[in-house]
Amino acid sequence: MDVSTELTDRLLRHLSMPAYRPSKPKQIAAELKLAPDQTKELRRVVKQLVLEGRVVYGSNHLVIPVGAFTGEPDIVRGTFRRAMGGGFGFVRPGDHENENEVAEHLFVPPGATLGALEGDLVEVRVRPSRKGGEEAAVIKILERARRQFTGTFRMLDGNATVLLDGTPYEHPVSVGDVRGLPLNEDDKVFVEIVEFPGEDGFGGEAVILERLGSSKNPAIDTLLIMRQFGLPDEFPEKVLNEARAQADAFNDESVPKDRKDLTDLLTITIDPFDARDFDDAISLEREQGRWRLWVHIADVSSFIPVGTALDEEAKNRATSVYLPDRVVPMIPEIISNHLASLQPEQIRLVKTVEIEMLDDLTITHTEVHNAAIRSDKRLNYEEVDQFLADEERHVELWGSPVCDLLSRMHKLAMQMRRARFKAGSLSMDMPDTKLLFDGSGKVKGAFLVQNTESHQLIEEFMLAGNQAVATWLDDMELNFLHRIHEAPQRRKLRALQIFVRDIGLDVGSVESRFEIQKVLDLVVGTPLEQAVSFAVLKSMNKAVYGPQREGHYALDMQHYCHFTSPIRRYPDLTVHRLVQKLLEGKKTPDEPFPVLLKLGHHCSDMERNAQQAERELIELKLLHFLKKKIGESLDAVVSRVFADGIDARCIKLPVDGFLPVTSLPKDKYRFERQGQQLVGFREGHRFRLGDLLTVKIAKVDLQERQLFVDFVKNHTSAGEVKSKRKSKPTNSKYKSKRKTERRSSKKRRKR
Repeated sequence: MDVSTELTDRLLRHLSMPAYRPSKPKQIAAELKLAPDQTKELRRVVKQLVLEGRVVYGSNHLVIPVGAFTGEPDIVRGTFRRAMGGGFGFVRPGDHENENEVAEHLFVPPGATLGALEGDLVEVRVRPSRKGGEEAAVIKILERARRQFTGTFRMLDGNATVLLDGTPYEHPVSVGDVRGLPLNEDDKVFVEIVEFPGEDGFGGEAVILERLGSSKNPAIDTLLIMRQFGLPDEFPEKVLNEARAQADAFNDESVPKDRKDLTDLLTITIDPFDARDFDDAISLEREQGRWRLWVHIADVSSFIPVGTALDEEAKNRATSVYLPDRVVPMIPEIISNHLASLQPEQIRLVKTVEIEMLDDLTITHTEVHNAAIRSDKRLNYEEVDQFLADEERHVELWGSPVCDLLSRMHKLAMQMRRARFKAGSLSMDMPDTKLLFDGSGKVKGAFLVQNTESHQLIEEFMLAGNQAVATWLDDMELNFLHRIHEAPQRRKLRALQIFVRDIGLDVGSVESRFEIQKVLDLVVGTPLEQAVSFAVLKSMNKAVYGPQREGHYALDMQHYCHFTSPIRRYPDLTVHRLVQKLLEGKKTPDEPFPVLLKLGHHCSDMERNAQQAERELIELKLLHFLKKKIGESLDAVVSRVFADGIDARCIKLPVDGFLPVTSLPKDKYRFERQGQQLVGFREGHRFRLGDLLTVKIAKVDLQERQLFVDFVKNHTSAGEVKSKRKSKPTNSKYKSKRKTERRSSKKRRKR
């Protein structure tokens, strides 16, 4: 048997093992303990097996054995993930009981989804793609992820129906006899599907579980989104009782004997002004030409024993959800806002990461302690920004020790930040949206939360703590949930490069982080900033949780995990528990790799669900707010371009308004895919990404969750001169496709 044949045999046996999870060739080589020269040969063997149809490449070159999940040569079973727009999706191989790699795998093109919804367990047939490589078509929906949906009640031709939210179905489902129910036209309801619509979207039956309220009443927005995204209401009584028992047993008057006493160490917290829980605190000293940094993180693991109802509920929720007008916490408030909240002048239990570094930021020592602290001062970001603007004025208010500590923190954090970006870290900070409410709970305005130096100060120390813990655990080769951000695919970087060139940015390649950062720096403070930032984000992979040691691309960190927010993230809690086992001297502290794969997948999905719910509710409440402002003008930046119109993102409010081509200055417009622009070849008008416009609010469709605007003025000179580019005839087929994509985008907003 020659070397290649032997390696092929070893590989196929490895792929057929029940514990195998789709992996990259490099990871497979490590699992097979191959030498460097054999790793190169393994890549050749994998490529040959792909050509023979015995394995397929998933996204990111994950190796997937065909038939490994169903026994048939070209059939794969997996979880369906619907893309945000465009009618396509992805399937992650593996079933609900045997979850696999966190990243999305097999591409499912439009028209091949069989009506599968987010999270459904499906069977797909793998087939060659016309663009090269592999794609999949759904042939059977094995198990529905959800049967309960929100929707809008309507009487159609005398029949009671509900138009479902968050689905691709354009037609309503029947809800049978609703006599006796207090329902009105366009009421929002919560239903359970008893028969899903067919592949054509018609048919389907449901039963109404709950009337949520009138669709015209913004007060039901939060309840609607919570039902739509399956967010829980109250904690079960058993969970609350366990939390109460933890509170009764906690002694906050003395430091436990098994804890390092850091209560005399000057310590402060810096959080948003309206924060309810405080899970991180900082201490920093300068000694003998060295920095000594302490990152204190609330020891939530002390109050949530493994396997309890409290733990299972936290695991199921996986993350806290921060909606505009309420928080859906991961753990009960008696723990998150009391026992594990680092309140001033209270003894609190923490996991402390102690980091010693030189002036050049070389880390000379790292240690993690079970400790206890007593926070000396609670500050918010606004107060710290005011201090940094005028330090002397605050000495009398806060005292010299606190002010000196803040000065030290600012000096070190800014040095760390400069070094991080110089080394290749990307600055892709997108401001959060903060809604302002009146006394009745209605939106009266909104603003973007800027990433000021006070935010950056805390961010750098949290990154340092996360990286230090991950490096320590990786050095011991332990399994734990990393925060993974894989490098972007080359095809996406090529698309980004074409995009930035088309909008007139003078850049070369965007193959490296440094070149991408150069692009971001070029547009800071310009009308192009938002469009370019979104384009860069679109080119990136999504950060996920998993035990793989893939590193974090955007942060340029080889070792990284989430450790600093166990109150609101379950992955952080699992890392705390691993640290606790190490501090106790346990011989086998870590969990098996497959167990962590499944948990990482769950936590990633719940995080994604929470983020979508947060975005959707903010947009919905903003639409209610804008509905009262029909006819008013506002400034916006072109964020997407289609054959039949433009998405214009409002500058002051993070919401897109659709500007139809019929509302643009009279011209014969052609959509140019390259450059993403509408060009008028009679009068010379041009509208492209990044153009600064003034638009007028024309219509707010709450059912479709869509803002429509009319054109007022184009402030970009390029839109006021005739295009000198030679034009190709309009491709009507492509135009129709873009209309479909835009409609899909509207449905995404609806979801």
